[in-house]
Amino acid sequence: MIDLSQADPAELRSMIRNAELIEPTAGMANGYAQANLAILKKEHAFDFLLFCQRNSKSCPLLDVTEIGSAIPAFAAPDGDIRTDIPKYRVYKRGELTDEVTDISKYWEEDMVGFLIGCSFTFEHALLNNDIPIRHIEEGCNVPMYKTNIPCMEAGIFHGKMVASMRPIPQKDVVRAVQVTSRFPAVHGGPIHIGDPEAIGVCNIDQPDFGDPVTVHQGEVPVFWACGVTPQSIAMETKPEIMITHAPGHMFITDIRDEKLGVL
Repeated sequence: MIDLSQADPAELRSMIRNAELIEPTAGMANGYAQANLAILKKEHAFDFLLFCQRNSKSCPLLDVTEIGSAIPAFAAPDGDIRTDIPKYRVYKRGELTDEVTDISKYWEEDMVGFLIGCSFTFEHALLNNDIPIRHIEEGCNVPMYKTNIPCMEAGIFHGKMVASMRPIPQKDVVRAVQVTSRFPAVHGGPIHIGDPEAIGVCNIDQPDFGDPVTVHQGEVPVFWACGVTPQSIAMETKPEIMITHAPGHMFITDIRDEKLGVL
C-alpha cells in the first residue's frame, strides 16, 4: 500500500482525479503545500481578490487562475481544480446545494479559481518539532469553528473568520507559535490561545466544520485562521455560485513547504 505521507503530489492528484482517494488530505505529501479552493464567476472575482488581500491571515493566496482556466499554473501546472480535490461543495446563493468529487459539470468559461494557503502545510513542521497533531493521530478531519472575529469587507464579501483548532501540550505552546509563525503564506501563527468562548466558540466538542478531537489534560486549545472562511462568507453574502473544497479535502500543490516559510 502506498504511504500517502510520502507520496508525490502529482501521484496523489492522479489518484484523486480517478476517484481512488476520497478522504481528508491531512498528513499527505509531507513537505508540500496544500490549498483551500474558492471558485467564483468573473463578476465577483475582483471583489474576492480584494477580500483575500484585506484578510490575508484567513485567506492567504497561493495562486489565482486565468479567467476560464482550471489550471493553477504556479501551484501545479499539470493540475486541474475541477477534478483534483477529493470532495467539493457547491453553494448557490448562499445555500449548500451539492457535494461532489468532480465539478466539471458546474464549470463555466467565466470562472476564476483561487487557491488559498492551508494550515495542513505547517503541520509537517509541527511534527518535525515533536508537537502532536491530534486529528492525524485520531484519523479524522481537523475541527473548525465559526468565530466572532469580523473579516474586513470588500465589495459584496463580508462575514466572520473561521478558525481551526489543535490541542497543544502546554509545554509546547510557545514552540508551536514559533514554528507556525514562520509560514505566513499558510495562515502563520495562531489567532487565539486558550478560552474558546473568548472568540465566540461556545462548545469545543461541536465544531461547525470537520470533526471533534480529544483534548487531554494539560493541553491548551490553540486556534489558527482557516481557509474555510470563504465558505462561511458565501453563506453570508450569497453570490450566485461559489464552489469550494469540502472542509479538510485540499488541493495538493507542487510547492515545497519551505518555499513558503521565512527564516
